[in-house]
Amino acid sequence: MLTPPRHESYVNAFSSVKHFSHSLISPSFLTPSINFSGELRKFRANTSHSLKLRRKKTVAANIMLPDNPVISDICATVITAAIARGVLGIWELTAKYDVFDSKLNRKLVHISIGLVFMLCWPLFSSGYRGAFLACLVPGLNALRVLLIGLGIYKDEATVKSMSRFGDYRELLKGPFYYASAISFACLVFWRTSPIGIAAICNLCAGDGLADIVGRRLGKDKLPYNKNKSYAGSIAMATAGFVASVGYMHYLSAFGFMQENWGLVFRLLVVSLVSSVVESLPISTQLDDNLTVPLASFSTGFLLF
Repeated sequence: MLTPPRHESYVNAFSSVKHFSHSLISPSFLTPSINFSGELRKFRANTSHSLKLRRKKTVAANIMLPDNPVISDICATVITAAIARGVLGIWELTAKYDVFDSKLNRKLVHISIGLVFMLCWPLFSSGYRGAFLACLVPGLNALRVLLIGLGIYKDEATVKSMSRFGDYRELLKGPFYYASAISFACLVFWRTSPIGIAAICNLCAGDGLADIVGRRLGKDKLPYNKNKSYAGSIAMATAGFVASVGYMHYLSAFGFMQENWGLVFRLLVVSLVSSVVESLPISTQLDDNLTVPLASFSTGFLLF
């Protein structure tokens, strides 16, 4: 199979060889088979100068301890977990002292945790070990939320900051789906695939802003769902798209992917589809922390 000129394909750990020809968008992308060498390949820039700069940034970002990459990844995991826990601790304090109303506080948790987590991705190595250790941070949080939701472990601060009505069993739905979706996106797609980036950005920034804007400006309701508004849906599509493009630019600065207008357009489509799915009555009946990631993953598979 011919490889598109001057571009190197991205890899996700569970993808098979497939090639989509986009007549309206160029360049094309490839999703090749598993690379058993353990290294996830990066997009290449178009010039030798920018390629050298990207490689330098990648080495500096990925290998904190060049002589011991395993210890480097372990340190990255500890740093990421500490940062995530610190951010969550801030929202637990604001919930405890009623700085914000409970609904706003819960959405601030929803928006910030996943986005802050992605900021730490460049700390890890490019192999599958890096992806696995990184996903342990939201993965262990998903396990913690599950234990709290089952009543096995008590944590009133977490319950107050994440639940709507202060019932610990609420954590078995939205918060558990949220942490599980981020873990899945990290492990399966990692930072070289726009699918995982789009899914996390639409779940965190998009869905989070939709609720905040919808409650304050959502006077005009959608005809097919009176619980959703035009303002909330527009805010979700906009915030999800802007965050996706922002993280595309952020990760491309480290050489993990390449920016181009075709990718931007497809990220927009994913955000629009996710916004439509979030507005459907089924998202209210199930949980938008489940339906939004599923919509993003499914649309991403078709487009990328």
